Formats: sequence, C-alpha cells, structure tokens
Amino acid sequence: MKNKRDKAIEYFSQKMHCSQAVLATFHEECGVSEEQAFKLGSCFGSGMRKGEVCGACTGALMVLGLLYGQSHIGDQCERQRSNRINDLMIERFEKANGSYICNDLLGYDVSTPEGAQRAREDGLFVDFCPKMVASAVDILEDIIKEMENDGVDKH
Repeated sequence: MKNKRDKAIEYFSQKMHCSQAVLATFHEECGVSEEQAFKLGSCFGSGMRKGEVCGACTGALMVLGLLYGQSHIGDQCERQRSNRINDLMIERFEKANGSYICNDLLGYDVSTPEGAQRAREDGLFVDFCPKMVASAVDILEDIIKEMENDGVDKH
C-alpha cells in the first residue's frame, strides 16, 4: 500500500495538477470523491496559472479547510481555528521550501508562455514540482497529526 506522499506524486505524474494531486490523496478523509477532489483542485495548479501560491500548498489548504474549516455562519471559534491552521500550513511550507509562491519556487514567471516554456525546458514540472507535492503532503500529515493529538475534531 502506498503512503500519502507516493500517492500524491503518482497522481501528479499522471498529469494531474499539483493541487489536484494533494487534495485527491486525502479525498476519503475529506468526505469527497476522487472525482470531486480532481474537479475542485483543477483550477489551482501553477499558482492558479499565475505563479501565485503554489498549487501543492493550495491543495493542502483545501484539505485543511475541509477537515477543520469554518462551517457555521458566525462561528468565530471555527474561523479562528481555520485561520490558525492556514497560517501554520503557509509558514511551514515557506520555511521548508524558501517560499510558497510558485514563481519564486520555480524561478520563472509561469503566467507567461515564455516563463512556462523555460520551466518546462528546465524540467521543473517533472523534477522540481513533485518535491513540492511531497513537501505539502508531509507538512499536511504533520498538521493533521498535531490536530488529532490536540483533540481537535474534524468536520
């Protein structure tokens, strides 16, 4: 049986976006189908195709939102918890990888055809991006474990 990191990398290697790969890996825990996870994550790869927040990190944030996000209107405790978990994911991803911004991580502006082409030519989507997927999954698993240890209930 594959671990979560290997499963996410496998999804990514099958031409799914980084965001889809991370979210779909946790689809059962999140209470969504694999197809729903693929659809939900489909518009977030390559930093929403603009080189913004790394799609792998975004996929992890989607998982955390589905597990621990605010689900009741006006519930400030849920809102504070989801804000805290969001900050934790972003901070840890940045610490582990030097940034959470796709363009910074890749060293090219992938929102432009030229930048995306240069990243492809340098093999970044094949060699570098799977490392970001793995990193997001590892950090996500750590956060989930911490929440469980703290007795935080999933939705």
